[in-house]
Amino acid sequence: MHHRFPAPSEGVRSVTKIRATVLGFGAVLMWALLALFTVKTVPLPPFQLTSMAFAIGGTLGLCWIVVRGDVRSLSKVSWKVYAFGTGGVFGYHFFYFSALRLAPAAEAGLIAYLWPLLIVLLSGLLPEERLKSGHIVGALTGFAGAAIIVTQGGTRFEASGALGYVLALLCAFTWSSYSVMSRRFGLTPTSSVAVFCLATSVLSGIAHVGLETTIWPVEPTAWLAVIGLGVGPVGLAFFVWDVGVKHGDIQILGVASYAAPLLSTFVLVVAGIADMTLALLLASVFITLGAVLAARASRSKA
Repeated sequence: MHHRFPAPSEGVRSVTKIRATVLGFGAVLMWALLALFTVKTVPLPPFQLTSMAFAIGGTLGLCWIVVRGDVRSLSKVSWKVYAFGTGGVFGYHFFYFSALRLAPAAEAGLIAYLWPLLIVLLSGLLPEERLKSGHIVGALTGFAGAAIIVTQGGTRFEASGALGYVLALLCAFTWSSYSVMSRRFGLTPTSSVAVFCLATSVLSGIAHVGLETTIWPVEPTAWLAVIGLGVGPVGLAFFVWDVGVKHGDIQILGVASYAAPLLSTFVLVVAGIADMTLALLLASVFITLGAVLAARASRSKA
């Protein structure tokens, strides 16, 4: 069955593939600030922080929609799209944080970071996309670079963390599926992401009440970090990512997403929270090479 979706706003309609890809990569750049902002919010529980940040991001998005006079477009979006979007955004965070509770952080994080590779592989199922060997090799190379950062050169998978590893894999499949299937909803206005964010805030709040103890920020810097998360990595990032995966080069975006853990670590180095290491430099080589291979594959007509 085919569903009809409302036409996008004028701004999205005029976005070229290159511009949409650049906008999508803007999300990766903003996600590079996740680690820094999150460190500054310690000891806030993860689901509470997620709820607070998405409340800010969703509210700002809603304000933007009101200012643009585009509120009516939200009522034209199918509830199935809202369920799909909320499932993708909330599901990713739920599985990720749950995995970290049940398995070692490095190993769970490595499995969760299969999502860029899965985006590249799943994109081959899209009718208008052609998956090439260069995309796959580039994605695998980028994953190798991310693995160096996440595992710090060593892993120790334990049987006791089996459920956590499964949840981490579900996390990777959830976000990659959401990103790839968003292409099917290409005519759905990006403004709908505001609803995804607000719904994710509510669901994260429920998860927080059931699983965590509430801890409010005390220092002004912690509040600023929460606001920073809501404005950028957990706000605007999801809007530009929506444009990127719907209208950009999804294979390049998938491979380029491996730059997030690399840039995130560099940000921590600049902030004096982490040290520059040989592993970090080696990871940058792998991730850059992976992106170059994917870009060459996309440009190739073969």
